[in-house]
Amino acid sequence: MADSSFDVVSKIDHQEVDNALNQTVKEVGHRFDFKGTGASISWSGQKDIEIRANSEERANAVLDVFKEKIVRRNLSLKILDAGEPKLSGKEYRLMVSLKEGIDQENAKKISKLIRDEGPKGVKAQIQGDELRVSSKKKDDLQEVISLLKGKDLDLALQFVNYR
Repeated sequence: MADSSFDVVSKIDHQEVDNALNQTVKEVGHRFDFKGTGASISWSGQKDIEIRANSEERANAVLDVFKEKIVRRNLSLKILDAGEPKLSGKEYRLMVSLKEGIDQENAKKISKLIRDEGPKGVKAQIQGDELRVSSKKKDDLQEVISLLKGKDLDLALQFVNYR
């Protein structure tokens, strides 16, 4: 009998992120506490979002609104990598980048975790920015998924191609 397997990936639904960003733009434009603060949020490249405001507190408040919209769209906050607000001229800028894919360091960490704490006979292979987990028993794969969901990794993980 052939091995069963699944892939561990960290992907972002860019359309949902874009929808959350557009909802944040609307809310920032309508809310009274943002009037006259020059608060704005917009894309700055493919995977970066720029928040601008006239004070550090307003920039962080826009970030909080954006995080709220992300959560409402069933996305994990672990996809966001927010910096600190920096003064640039008369306004504060806060850069937020999106984390997608599993880098080599995290892939090795996850692979080691599966080897150490997972059931025997489960193999994990690093394939680019994904991790292929295979085993002869499907129950072992279910156990690995539960193990990874239970650990607090700083990545938003999805489990795909289960066969």
